[in-house]
Amino acid sequence: MFTATEIKNYEQLHQMFDALSKDEHNQTSILANASSLLNYFLKDINWVGFYLHNKETDQLELGPFQGLPACTTIAIGKGVCGLAYRSNDVFIVDDVNAFPGHIACDANSKSEIVVPIYKDGKGIGVLDIDSPIYDRFTEEDRVGLVKFVDILLKHL
Repeated sequence: MFTATEIKNYEQLHQMFDALSKDEHNQTSILANASSLLNYFLKDINWVGFYLHNKETDQLELGPFQGLPACTTIAIGKGVCGLAYRSNDVFIVDDVNAFPGHIACDANSKSEIVVPIYKDGKGIGVLDIDSPIYDRFTEEDRVGLVKFVDILLKHL
């Protein structure tokens, strides 16, 4: 069940992002502002950003992000991001060290949520968020971040 604070916070985040992206047409700018807002808004995270599908290489490539330097390419179906993208399903990983095939870019990351980004049935990429805390991400985060991606898709 959502608490009043969580609803208010995600609703405010959605409204801010929608307003900020309203007249923007540059994908890089939209994604950069999205990662910045999420980095500011979400507590107890150490990395937030996007991996975008490159049709020529059929890999996920690093896009705009906030945090330490990261892996630049991820094969489709590999790691949390590659599996979430391939399955078009949200992945919440409570302990990344227990996830088979996890790709460790930051040794401080303990948990992760990955939201695939698909528009009109075509994969664009994933939103990836890491935390230095085990069990950081909840069902409320899943719902709030899926809606955030839905708003993002309106502007891409």
